[in-house]
Amino acid sequence: MEVTTVLITGCSSGIGLGLAARLAADSARRFKVFATMRDLAKAQQLLQRFGGCCPGTLELLQLDVTDSSSLAAAVQRLQGQQLDVLVCNAGVGLMGPLETCSDQAMKNIFDVNLFGAIRTIRAFLPAMKRRRAGRIIVSSSIGGLQGLPFNAVYCASKFALEGLCESLAIVLRPFNIHLTLVECGPVKSSFMANLQCPHPEGSELRDLDAGTRSLYRRFLQHCQGLFRDAAQEVDEVLQVYLEAIGSPCPPLRCGTTQLLAPLRRLRLGSPDGSAYVRAMHDFVFGHGEEQP
Repeated sequence: MEVTTVLITGCSSGIGLGLAARLAADSARRFKVFATMRDLAKAQQLLQRFGGCCPGTLELLQLDVTDSSSLAAAVQRLQGQQLDVLVCNAGVGLMGPLETCSDQAMKNIFDVNLFGAIRTIRAFLPAMKRRRAGRIIVSSSIGGLQGLPFNAVYCASKFALEGLCESLAIVLRPFNIHLTLVECGPVKSSFMANLQCPHPEGSELRDLDAGTRSLYRRFLQHCQGLFRDAAQEVDEVLQVYLEAIGSPCPPLRCGTTQLLAPLRRLRLGSPDGSAYVRAMHDFVFGHGEEQP
């Protein structure tokens, strides 16, 4: 039986961990999984799924998508092996008023979310092109399709990622390489706990105007309710990845949730954008709340 080789970035937690564990535990042993993460000391959670040791279907690799030499070492490790599926899943979040986002924090978001994906794809793409086969799956977000309040920089990185992948998919078509964006909504994982997010009463917001502070507090309350009531389990999201891996001809875009879909349709149906801005404002902050 032919084995499908899969490399996944960002496997220390959440979707990456869940996908690596699901594929490596496949009862028919159809997959060889290279689970990568920036810090291998964080591999314990993944290994616990297998009683503390790696099965033959799983190999752990250190890979930092912001480090070209780390990527080169990963490519070298796979030399002589056919990489069938590349899953670019490494990502970080940044939430808060734009005025509080430091230059370094903004650069880091783009370095991981956009340039990290570019470096990873660029590293493994030549071998796929030579074979004229392969698929690339990229973890995106509903924040790559529509602007979300107090997520300006994060959404900018995901909008850029969407443009990158859509453009690249056109060029890869003659090479029989399928590129799929998986657009996630809120997921019950450690992503929210790990993102950079200033406390509404913290010193970072001390010099911020009172109106924006008030909106930010209300936004955080809205987020808490959204994650409590509408966040998906990782296993539910994984099904979309598995379908993209298994489909003979996967689409460019796969959504994991219908959350905000009406607003997304409104955005597409209102070319000047004003209807979407009003509707998103009302959805998050309430109707008739124009003045903070």
